Parts: sequence; structure tokens; C-alpha cells
Amino acid sequence: MALETYNQKRDFKASPEPQGKVSGRKAKASGNSFAIQKHDATRLHYDFRLEMDGVLKSWAVTRGPSFVPGEKRLAVHVEDHPLDYGGFEGMIPKGNYGAGAVLLWDRGTWEPIGDPHKGYKKGHMEFELKGEKLEGRWHLIRMARREGEKRENWLLVKGEDEFARAEGDKDILDEMPLSVKSGKTLDEIWGRKAPPAKNTAKPKAKAKSDPEPEKSDIAASKIKGAKKAELPDFVEPQLATLVKSAPSGKRWVHEIKLDGYRLQARVADGKVTLLTRTGLDWTHKFGDEIIAEFGKLSPADAIIDGEVAVEAGSGATDFSLLQQDLSEGRDDRFTFYAFDILHLDGYDLTGATLLKRKEALETLLTGSGPALRYSEHFGDEGGLVLKHACRLSLEGIISKIADAPYRPGRGRDWVKSKCSARQEFVVAGFVPSSVSRTAIGSLVMGYYDKGKLRHAGRVGTGYSNAVAQSLLKRLQEIHTGESPFDEKLAGVEKKDVVFVRPELVAEVEFRGWTADAHIRHAAFRGLREDKDPKDIVREGGPVNVAEQPKPPKRTVNLTHPDRVYWPDAGVTKAGLADYYTEVWRLMAPFVVNRPLALVRGPDGIGKPLFFQKHGWKGMTKNAVLVKDPTDPAEEDITIRDLDGLLGLVQGATLEIHPWGSTLDDWEKPDMVNIDLDPGEGVSWTDIIAAAHEVKRRFEDMGLVAFVKTSGGKGLHVVAPVKPKAEWPEVKAAMKALADGMAGDDPDKYVSTITKSKRSGKILIDYLRNGRGNTAVAPYSTRARPGAPVSMPVEWDELGGAIGPNYFTVNNAPARIAQQTNDPWGDFRKAEAPIEFKAKKKR
Repeated sequence: MALETYNQKRDFKASPEPQGKVSGRKAKASGNSFAIQKHDATRLHYDFRLEMDGVLKSWAVTRGPSFVPGEKRLAVHVEDHPLDYGGFEGMIPKGNYGAGAVLLWDRGTWEPIGDPHKGYKKGHMEFELKGEKLEGRWHLIRMARREGEKRENWLLVKGEDEFARAEGDKDILDEMPLSVKSGKTLDEIWGRKAPPAKNTAKPKAKAKSDPEPEKSDIAASKIKGAKKAELPDFVEPQLATLVKSAPSGKRWVHEIKLDGYRLQARVADGKVTLLTRTGLDWTHKFGDEIIAEFGKLSPADAIIDGEVAVEAGSGATDFSLLQQDLSEGRDDRFTFYAFDILHLDGYDLTGATLLKRKEALETLLTGSGPALRYSEHFGDEGGLVLKHACRLSLEGIISKIADAPYRPGRGRDWVKSKCSARQEFVVAGFVPSSVSRTAIGSLVMGYYDKGKLRHAGRVGTGYSNAVAQSLLKRLQEIHTGESPFDEKLAGVEKKDVVFVRPELVAEVEFRGWTADAHIRHAAFRGLREDKDPKDIVREGGPVNVAEQPKPPKRTVNLTHPDRVYWPDAGVTKAGLADYYTEVWRLMAPFVVNRPLALVRGPDGIGKPLFFQKHGWKGMTKNAVLVKDPTDPAEEDITIRDLDGLLGLVQGATLEIHPWGSTLDDWEKPDMVNIDLDPGEGVSWTDIIAAAHEVKRRFEDMGLVAFVKTSGGKGLHVVAPVKPKAEWPEVKAAMKALADGMAGDDPDKYVSTITKSKRSGKILIDYLRNGRGNTAVAPYSTRARPGAPVSMPVEWDELGGAIGPNYFTVNNAPARIAQQTNDPWGDFRKAEAPIEFKAKKKR
């Protein structure tokens, strides 16, 4: 954009804004100022400006910047501004473009990460800010433009670093509202009296005599399709139909499928009511913060459609966490994601198009707090949106016709496509725990088919200890001596089952249906108290899932399969075995026929763990002990097939660490591994940059680099090598690489293990490459909270959306089921001889 556009919009005889002239700092490459101005115009927003090529590239950030990583703030790209505008503060008179008060909220310098011109052109700029208020890593990401959309929308997102804040921490906008230039408040720039201190976070009602800009109220009467109507008590919700693949075409927009409770917020004369999809009043369930946010909205009455959910640490919503918070009485993590508005200020909006309704909703929610969010939509091709959602192990997407009205009931204007099979089932019984008298071990599930309850199998994982105990108490109250199924069960199906009246509904994630119509590898996600058991029917199973190989046969008998290994994530021994069965075809090349070291925890991660390199009394017969050729007295553990791995699960193995060489040649490794281990204060962005630097140095050595999350704090960069060089030579090459990185950039990297030298730096750990040393296997679980796994990823997946422990036993199978390409599928094909050459000093 040129300054001509800026000048054409302004009358500089009337407005005190600086005229668009290129200053003496003309296009200096060293110019790196930034400024943020709080602008109370037609509606309050924050203008974000970066100096680039002699002008200020500018974006209007509707809700202002947020220090919470992953919290996306809409940033509308506007015309370039002159450099002098970075110091402007004052009043733009009424009748002029942008009329209202401008407060210089922050200023400082910015440092691009990578080429800023390429980033700007590509639509993804990453940079560091050093301001008086804002600091650290940030991203500006351009969104795809929808048909007919005139403005260019970007997103401003905080990166993970030491300046990031957790959701629920104090908002920087409320914490530091004053001008960095004058110390004034926005009211003082307007010339108003400052509001009382206790109300500083909430705008003061404006007096009629105040010199104010145009009101930001939404004119509901002017929305095409709106009609005057009384506020109804409840509107039957519009529901989505399950389809096999996401639709394509310009008429569709797509939203991420949320993993929570569908609710309707009814606001009437300041009173807020939250209603379920069947009209039940659940206002009392979700604490005061959501209610307070709705109470701040300007309209006298409204009905807003949305979903209440809880975000996991990864940023994705998680129904299990929602259930957990409800059962524990915790209410500080609930967020209402609003995706539609049905009624506003005396007008029924259901006749308006979806995009018009969403536009009104976004305007209404501008400035709302973290407990109330606008649910963004995407205009990209549906298959691409679904693919991206599945790569992040999300549940799926909802696709909606952009120009359709709101039609209650289930139809095809809204359709849902999923990354994995997940649906509700009726709870028809339970099997008591084999390790606790106060908990269930598994649930017996069913669904209705033409009014008759059919058996769907058992669910034996997904329960934390607290949930398993709570379910037992609840189910004992509805115990019945007769089977509620309308069919005769086989002996194995009813073995040990305590039947209950079919009054409860549970949400279950599973991998598919068996030949005898039972759900396979199923995990409990929570009770659905908002659904009627009689409405539960069998859905279409896994949808849009690439054809998967037939699951490998497993013969290992698990004793106490309901023993919980990860109490917080509810992962049991049976759940771990199911996970490994799912990933076996991908994991096998990295664990079969290799010496293994194990982390075992017979009582789960909350109790003592120990490292195991050799056999033990009672070890599974499915694993094999092999003699170390350099010391025949030493016997190492190895496995040959899935049963070997499941035998290790039976023996409470929670982590698997293979050697970098195979039993075919113990002395010559066929892979090298650099473990990037961050010290305190190191950002995720810095770890990613380090991984790319290792990749570059591998390539200088003629090696092909692959990357995986560690499941802990960092990343592993791994390269296949031809098994020609022996351990001492390979270790020396990796040490030279690590020392080279540390020597070239000592402020970022260290190659010594000493903890005192690692604060604020990344350890380039090369010691995994010595004889007998190991690194955690791809797809192996980690004995850490949340049941994380070490997950192979593509290089272009590395970014703020995926952290080192993002993938878990619970969400990884959904990603894997949708993968069309294995990120490490060509690992062995890429092997090359290791030929290290010392890096020349620059």
C-alpha cells in the first residue's frame, strides 16, 4: 500500500494527523520502530504499526494484543501510515476519517525472524517486539480471503516464550491502560472526567454532551432478513449432519468442531440464562465469569448460539477436561465460544444469512473478555481445513452454507466431518474394577436401532481414578438385575457385567467397528447429560478416514487391564495396549530387532519409576533376551513383533528407548539423534530455530534430517545413516556438530551437560550417540502427566500450534488415522554414510 491512500482519506487542514510525506529516514533498512495506538473511533480498537520500507505497515486489531499464546486476535490490514504517525496522539475531529481519540499505547523496536519481505508477501510474519509494554515473539498471519470480502484479514498471535501469559492471568490491556507518551487515559484525551478506579476495566457510560465518535451499536433492523419479533424463551438449535468428507466450494465456510457442551445464551434485560440443546437451564453449572461477560454486552436482549468448552494445554478444547472441571467444581477454565446469533434487540435474525449473522456477532463481541470468544470461520477448501484439523488431532470441522438462514433441526445446511470416530452411547452396565473396590473397570455400551437397545461392546480406558470412582457411585444407584438389551448376549459379552437402567449417555472415541458390531479400541470421554438416551443411534463410524491396514493380531493376555497408568489422562493398561496396536505399523521399524532400555512403572506415573536395561523375574515370554557380543554376561531386551511390545506393556513399560543400532551389527549405528533440551526461559520458537539449524548442519554432512516432538520439553532431530562408521566415530561427529553450534552462538546453545551453564540456553545433546546410550523411540509414550508421546512430524508443521508434548495417547490416533503420508515413511530410504567435515569459520 502507498501513502497516497493515506493522504486521500484525510483533510490535513482539519485533522492534526501528520501528512503522508516520506521523512528523512527514507526506506532505511535499519528502521525498525513499532507503535500501537489505542483508537476510540467508530468502535474501539488498537492500531498496530511496524516500520518497513520507510512507512508504517498497519493493522487494526479489533480486540487488542493478547499475551496468551494461541489466542488469535483479528488484525485488519489497513493503509500504510507515515513514520511520523508512530508518535501521534490526540483527537481526530468529528466528520473526519477515523474521528475519535488516539492514545499512544506502546512503542519500541521490532526485530524480524527470517526475511520480513518474504514473510509479508507469503502472509506469515514472525518477529520480536521490544516495547514499553509488549515484548517477546509474535506472529502476524494472513487469512484466506472469502469471496466478496474487501478487507484483508490477518491474525495477531503471541508466540510461546518467557513473556507469555496463561489464560486467566491479568490482561495487559487492563493492567497498563495509560499512554506511554503522556501518561493520560483515553478519557483524558477525550476531555472527559476519568471514571472511578473500580470501573477502569469497563467503559463508562457516555453523557449526551460528550464529544464522542459514532456509536458502535449494531443496527439489527438494517440486517437483511431480520424481522421485528419478541424475544423467545428458546430457539430449537440447528444441527449438523455427519458426512464422509468435507464439502468444497465458495458457498461453504468452515469452523473447527468444538469439544464441549452446545449451549444457547439468552440475554433479557441484563439477565443471562444458559440453555442446553433441549432447553434445560444450566446457568448454574459454569460459574460467574461467562455470565458476567454476557452481562457486559450492550444490547438489551439477545440469543447467542455457541459451545462451552475447556482448553487443554495444547490449545485444543477437551471434553474430558470439561467433565473433570464440572465434577471437581472448578469454574476458572470455562469459555463460551459463540458461533451464531439468532436474536438481537427486538429482531429475529434467523432469516438473515449466516455471514451477516456472524458479522453482527463478531461486532457485538468486540472487547469481550477471555471467557467469551467469537468462533472464527475459514473460507478455504473444506478438505484442506479438515486435513489441518486432523494433523492437530482435533475432533473435526463443521461446514456451513454461507448464505443460508438459521434452520432449526438437523439438515444439510450444516454438516460435520470428523477426524476419528466419536459418538454417544447409552450406558447399559459396568464391570467392576479389578484393582479397586470403589471404582468401575469398564462400561458396557449400547445404542438404539428402531427403538431396540443393541449391544456395542465395552470401554475400558479414559477414566481417571476420580471419574472411575464417581461413575461407580452413580451407576450403583440405577443398578438392575436384568439386562436392558433387546437381544440375548453371548456368555463372554455378559461376563462380570453389572447391568443398569439405560438412563445415562457417554461420549466415546473409538477406532472403528468390529465384524460383530462392537466398537474397537474405545476410550471414554465423558457423560453427556444434555442428551436423551432414546435419541442415541449408531452413526456412520469413522468418516473421511483413509483406508487403514487391518489391525495386527495380538495374543497377549493383559492382567488387570483397568489398572490406571496415567491418572490425570485416564489411560489404563488396556488403553496403552490399544494405542500401541494402532501405531505399531509406524513404530515397528524403530523398535524391532534393537537392544532396548525401558522405563517401568507398575503403579503408574504417580509412583516410583525405574530404568530397566536387562531382564527381570516374571518378564514376558514375548520379549527376547540377547547377549551383548562385547560382554556375553550382559543380556539386553529386544522385541520381534507386536506381541513383544504388548508383553512389555503387561510388564508396566511406560517408555521405550532403543539403541541407534540393530542386532545385525551392534557396533555400527544406522541412525544419529540430536536431542534439543531447553534450559529455563527458552522459548518454543527458539527450540524450533535450533532444530532447523541442526537440520542445516546435517545436510552439510550429506544427511537427511527428520524431526519429532520429544513428548517432554524439546525436539529430536534424527538422521538415518548407512551402518558403516562405528560408535566412536559417529559420537565424535555429533560432538563436533554440537560444539560447533555452541561455539558459533554461545548465547543460545551449549554442548556441555552441566546444568549451571544451561539457563536460558538449549543443550545440544549429542550423548545419545554413544554405544549403549538410547533415545526415546518414535511413538513411544512418556512417563509424564497427560500421557504424551514422541511424535514424528513434518518440518512445515513446526510452529506455535504444536508443542513438545502436544500429542498424547488420547489424541495421537486421530492424527494417525487421517495421515495420507507418514512423516518418517522414507526414513530408511534416506540413509547416507556419515562423512563429517569440520565447519569453516566465517
